[in-house]
Amino acid sequence: MATRDTRSLRERLSGMGPTWLAGAIATGPATIGALVTAGASFDYALLWVVVLSAVMGATAQYLAMRLGLLTEAGIVAAVEENLGDAWAWLLVADTVVAAGVAQLVIMKTLAGVSAEVAGFSPVVWAVFWGVVLAVGLAGGGYEYAERGAKVLVSLVVVLFVASLFVVPIDYGAAAAGLVPAIPAGVEGALLAAGILGGAVHIALVTMQSYTMRARGWTIDDADLAVFDVGASMLVAFGVASLAIFLVAASVLSDPGLGAVGAATALGPLVGSNAKWLFLLGLWGAAVTTLGGNTVVPPYVLADKMGWAQDTADSRYRAAIAGFALLSALGVFIPGAVFGLLVQALAIGFVGTPFVLALVLYLLNDPTAVPETNSLLENVGGLLVVGISTVVAGQWVRRVASGGVTDPVSLAILAFAAVLAAAMVGLAALFVRDRLRDEGERAVPAD
Repeated sequence: MATRDTRSLRERLSGMGPTWLAGAIATGPATIGALVTAGASFDYALLWVVVLSAVMGATAQYLAMRLGLLTEAGIVAAVEENLGDAWAWLLVADTVVAAGVAQLVIMKTLAGVSAEVAGFSPVVWAVFWGVVLAVGLAGGGYEYAERGAKVLVSLVVVLFVASLFVVPIDYGAAAAGLVPAIPAGVEGALLAAGILGGAVHIALVTMQSYTMRARGWTIDDADLAVFDVGASMLVAFGVASLAIFLVAASVLSDPGLGAVGAATALGPLVGSNAKWLFLLGLWGAAVTTLGGNTVVPPYVLADKMGWAQDTADSRYRAAIAGFALLSALGVFIPGAVFGLLVQALAIGFVGTPFVLALVLYLLNDPTAVPETNSLLENVGGLLVVGISTVVAGQWVRRVASGGVTDPVSLAILAFAAVLAAAMVGLAALFVRDRLRDEGERAVPAD
């Protein structure tokens, strides 16, 4: 996939887009909640997970980018063409479930923060934001609200980075936190899965091919796409995640942390303004993440159904509006926001190894792509699939060990079981195809 790119650094920065959008969505309220809660609950013990999340996020987006450039098709269409209808529908279902859970919980967060800042009932705000999403995204007028939200998110991230120079970081404890270990209990595994789920989420992987197509990128833009992945996920997202986690680990110590308590992490830098600045940043992160997440299920559904992925198509437009309006129901989910945000990321992370395995399978199928993966790309891909499977499996195992006592636990275990079976089936299919290819090559031509 090598191309010569003579763009200057300024041109590359201005040309960035698809992965920058993914990084902005990844730095959402769920990721912020997971990072702050992990630091407040276990000090620096999960620092290795934070570092790993940036590396894995960049690797996952690179592979998804590569598949999009080589096939010049949406991921669902590529799966359907090369693996069949059933695999494509399973991918759609996986994406809708993971993105749907995230949508409901983030809407609850947005409604709650809006009520905290401006008054009125969270239910009123949920309905308001559902309508704003439906009308704005279906009609194209949402960009102005999102621009302002991005400014707020950027401000809070900058404040966390600046706080690194003010708070007393224990560098010895931080160095010890680089040694891989998951604190005992479901909570430690949940936070590890949540942090990784913020960077390696099925919604980010699936939307990559669609956002690149919307930008009109082709194989000639490969160098720009690689730069976009490195600058967005590895550098920008990585720095933001590290700053948020280190400040929280240094300042906070409260396993039962809430949004207002989390705001005190910024206290050493901005004093009494910390609460409002943090809440506004959380509000902005929720708005930007909802804006990006809302279009993911309609994208994959439209790709599967053969609709145009554009608001000019009334079916696609109706799917966006319907998903946006349904998200208002999230306000009725019981529980503390930060705990729900982490759980939503963990559920999405359970669904991620399957989509990564699909991407890796297609990138090694010469009938699907004109240039299959190199050894290094396959090693990176297998490591991401393996690590994500192990971490997600650790959390699922600890959920199961606590007993299936409620519908949520049952749904998580059923979701994990279906996707685990699909992973085994995909691996078997890959082995069968490789053995068949080897057999065909061994037969001498007439």
